[in-house]
Amino acid sequence: MSTLVTQGWDCHAHLFGPYAQYPLGEDRSYTPPEAVQADYLALLQRLGLSHGVLVHPSAYGEDHSLLLDTLAALPQLRGVVVLRAEAAGRLAGLRARGVRAARFSQRSAAGGNFAGSASLQDLEQMAGALAEEGLHAELWTDCQALPEIAPRLRALPVPLVIDHMGGFDAAAGVNEPGFRQLLALLEQGKAWVKLCAYRNVLGDADLERARPFHELMLQANPEQLVWGSDWPHLRVNPVPDALQLLDSFKEWAGSEALVRKVLQDNPGRLYG
Repeated sequence: MSTLVTQGWDCHAHLFGPYAQYPLGEDRSYTPPEAVQADYLALLQRLGLSHGVLVHPSAYGEDHSLLLDTLAALPQLRGVVVLRAEAAGRLAGLRARGVRAARFSQRSAAGGNFAGSASLQDLEQMAGALAEEGLHAELWTDCQALPEIAPRLRALPVPLVIDHMGGFDAAAGVNEPGFRQLLALLEQGKAWVKLCAYRNVLGDADLERARPFHELMLQANPEQLVWGSDWPHLRVNPVPDALQLLDSFKEWAGSEALVRKVLQDNPGRLYG
């Protein structure tokens, strides 16, 4: 089913290495295998997509060399940095280098955020500076955290993108309060959402369990949805096939118009 979508976008991926040139940070929570530029370009070709968004991994800490060098070499890609509030001065000029956002984390899981990540408090302190630089904010969170932090998210003076479909709990169902809060943020235009279902059904071989959540997001606000592969699928076993994930999205979208909106029109506005 996967066919070329002209100017189509994969809006969430990470690069690692080569480590001889781009070593990981010493203070990191994980050590992934290399996933280099050539591998990602091959993936985009296999997916039939023309553009990608690279998210700076926390394992690189404050060193954005790999991300910025890649953006300079490949103008079809865009980037998302990770910066804490004390480094807000580094935002100047990033948009001209292909960066479109800064990523923050507010997770309910035991242990909280990874080393090398930036917090919701950092986002609140930097929101004005992000807006001034023409950048948006990206937030990695989950539906357990959303009910408490939603008022703070609504108050942000900068566009907000929530990744990994808000970390919904498939077992809790579509009426779980956190997921309903996510739908409200989306419906009210207070947040964009990255459609990437597989992490929310880990341990369950049936990706279809994510379909009702996906369909409700499409109903809530198809104008503020984008799709991401989450390549190279870190700390996941078995590793999913990104092409199968893309084909599932297309099947669930149900129409060529919605597929084009999510893969082309919406990311063109957000990252173009």
